[in-house]
Amino acid sequence: MNIEPFVHRLLEWYPLHKRDLPWRNTNNPYIIWLSEIILQQTRVAQGLPYFERYLKYYPTLKDLALAPSEEVMRLWQGLGYYSRARNLHDCAKDVYYNYGGHFPEDYAGLLKLKGVGSYTAAAIASFAFDEAVAVVDGNVFRVLSRYFGIPTDIASGKGKKEFEHLANKLIPHDRPGEFNQAIMEFGALQCVPKNPDCENCPLKAGCFASHKSMVHELPFKSKKLKIRDRYFQYYHIVCGDYTVVKERKGGDIWQGLFDFPMKENEKISENFENAYPIFEDNSVFGTITVIHEEHVYKHILTHQRIFANFVKFVVDESFRSGIESWATGKNYHLVDSGKLENLAKPRLILKYLNEEK
Repeated sequence: MNIEPFVHRLLEWYPLHKRDLPWRNTNNPYIIWLSEIILQQTRVAQGLPYFERYLKYYPTLKDLALAPSEEVMRLWQGLGYYSRARNLHDCAKDVYYNYGGHFPEDYAGLLKLKGVGSYTAAAIASFAFDEAVAVVDGNVFRVLSRYFGIPTDIASGKGKKEFEHLANKLIPHDRPGEFNQAIMEFGALQCVPKNPDCENCPLKAGCFASHKSMVHELPFKSKKLKIRDRYFQYYHIVCGDYTVVKERKGGDIWQGLFDFPMKENEKISENFENAYPIFEDNSVFGTITVIHEEHVYKHILTHQRIFANFVKFVVDESFRSGIESWATGKNYHLVDSGKLENLAKPRLILKYLNEEK
């Protein structure tokens, strides 16, 4: 295996083509960690505004650690994979309270932090502390698999170990952070998943996939998990300036976010008036104006497709105290429009509310 030309050409290519991104102009572990958590499973263009927003609200780790969880979740709103936001906050508190506000300065120590896996630990260790430990993300899998002709399934434990071993053999000990940035950037800009510009690739001469016409076959990834369809019937209950909401608990999607009372069905429900015990005590609601929206919202997650229908119930303001007692008894919340605006909500609920205005 001829390693030197690969490493040399990547390090030549990088300063000429790298994007000017704010987390690349620092060795502050807090800023690097923040960017890495936000960019997990997220494109740079989508993640950059969130990174800037978090840094504006929380310029230091202490600011984030002491922030209210509702605010941390609200700032994450729309980015998806909300467990990252919870882990972000938990990790900040862990570092602040248990490590004196300072990140561990090596890979092994960083791995002990909540929400910090091997990739994130390697990124912080190499970018902030110059430790020679390789990052392996989707871009790195692709570059290594194509260049060295590795057919091992990247979704398997064996594949991950094989690629990590190779990446750690390649990383130069005098420039670990720069090399890690270079190979990830090369995968993001040059060795892209579809239709890469192989003719103008600086690694073409030694690339296995290019010579064997296997660019579109590598890397190999086993079949994705089956996507599950789910059908939600939402009940949007409004009383004057107040709305009934519920906080989503653990064990399902959107933990810690707020949506409306909901019934999950085997299909989109049309018989909404008898489908939910919300109507078991009409005296609580008085006269109800029902606005039944026929529009079905489709929301795609990594492993689920959500089909949601919304029914809006407008209750006279004179019944607010009864609605509030009823909501409390069912572990719901009655919130005013200002509070509703500030609550962290799934993108599906945001889309509905924005269209409903």
